[in-house]
Amino acid sequence: MSELILRNRQRAHSVNLPLLRRVALALLAELFGPENHELGVYLVAAPEMMRLNERFLNHQGSTDVITFDYSEKARRASRRSAGGSSGRPGARLALRGEIFICLDEAVAQARRFRGTWQSELVRYLVHGVLHLRGYDDLKPAARRVMKRQETRLLRRLAGGFPLQQLAKSRSSARRAALECGIAKRKLPPRFPLSKPVRKPKVRP
Repeated sequence: MSELILRNRQRAHSVNLPLLRRVALALLAELFGPENHELGVYLVAAPEMMRLNERFLNHQGSTDVITFDYSEKARRASRRSAGGSSGRPGARLALRGEIFICLDEAVAQARRFRGTWQSELVRYLVHGVLHLRGYDDLKPAARRVMKRQETRLLRRLAGGFPLQQLAKSRSSARRAALECGIAKRKLPPRFPLSKPVRKPKVRP
């Protein structure tokens, strides 16, 4: 059974989470097909991202996106069952992880490149899911491959969804929260849903 958790843990920008969920599900369907997935996506502010970056990556300051991959055990099992294949990005593998996205960074980058923070948000989501799909950006050649995929997927999603509508007015956000009783609902447990056997792989 698949599960997708979306949480907005920053207050600077109200985000249309139902639309973001549809975007995320379309992205997962594109990259993973009908396979099961367990994914948590958290929208955070710069202070929280700074703490995550320093704690898990030993980097100072904030960053745009950090991915926690809990699927390594599944990947190793998949490679063994395939007779020791190289585990290239195209291999179909189970997804299990968390993606933390900094909205403050999305806004700053949108201003720098004269875009929108909504598009930057989706770009960071795509970037994180590609890491969980097996793509890497540590070496120049691999980074170019990943960047091409990132741009291709972002264009597809922009053509299929009104990304501008990811920005939600504060009044409508408060009204939706009151109508749905979000403030009174107990949140589900944080990922991982079951404790990973080993320390998760963390990627910026």
